[in-house]
Order: sequence, then structure tokens, then C-alpha cells
Amino acid sequence: MEDASFAGFADLARRLGQRARALGLAVPGFRTPPCVGGSVRTLRRRGDGTAVVAVQVRGRALSAVAADLVEGVVAANRLTGAEAERARASLLP
Repeated sequence: MEDASFAGFADLARRLGQRARALGLAVPGFRTPPCVGGSVRTLRRRGDGTAVVAVQVRGRALSAVAADLVEGVVAANRLTGAEAERARASLLP
């Protein structure tokens, strides 16, 4: 299993943003690491309606980081049920 790198994170975030836009979803900002100590993923909603997803990269598998980024997009768009499942299936690398 490949460990995530910061370059890999940036590439994943860029590709995920492109896929999300193609699905008509809002693309949150992506950053690393989360500001909340001990968290592997956080979502912060801003007053202007945008969101920022932060994930822990260091010491984690690339697949885990990808899954967290996808869940961040799903949460940022407030998707649930079948709509969320379709988005996950379309967004996962």
C-alpha cells in the first residue's frame, strides 16, 4: 500500500475537484493538515457558503487520504442516501 505524499495529495485534490465540477458539485478547498489536533479529517464551513476540507497526509495510505477527500466533498455538498453513494462511486479514484 502506497503512503501518501504532499505531491500525491495535491494531485488527488486537483483531480477530485475536476470530477466534482463535472458532476455539478461545489468544490471545497483542500488543505493539510487539519487544525484540530488528532483529527484525520475536518470540514470547516465559511460564512460565505464555501467549505474547506482538511486531511492528515503524513503516515497514511494514499487510498485513505483519497477516501477522506471524497467524503469531504460529499459532506461539503450535504449529500445523503443514494445521491451520496452515486457521488462517492463517481469521485473515488
